[in-house]
Amino acid sequence: MNQLKVVASIVEKSVLRYTPGGIPIATATLVHNSKQEQAGGQRQVEFEISAIAAGEISKRFLDIELGVPMCFTGFLARKNRNSKSIVFHVTEFDVAESETNLLD
Repeated sequence: MNQLKVVASIVEKSVLRYTPGGIPIATATLVHNSKQEQAGGQRQVEFEISAIAAGEISKRFLDIELGVPMCFTGFLARKNRNSKSIVFHVTEFDVAESETNLLD
């Protein structure tokens, strides 16, 4: 299974573009910051990840205000077939339930 659910904020986003087939695409950079339990202790976790939303969700994705904590769900895939870097493909999102950022 390849599913990622993370609370993060958009810190940078692109303008809406379209594939040659007419599918709308939105890209953004997400930032996550939380404390996680590991080996009996607390660990500060911070990261940025490139994200993409395709199709119907893309316009709503770009309407999210910068810096607002949201709960994003989706999957990870290579940026392109020859790349080793990954991109988070967002398939759904909602307002984060609390200010605490949790990585699932």
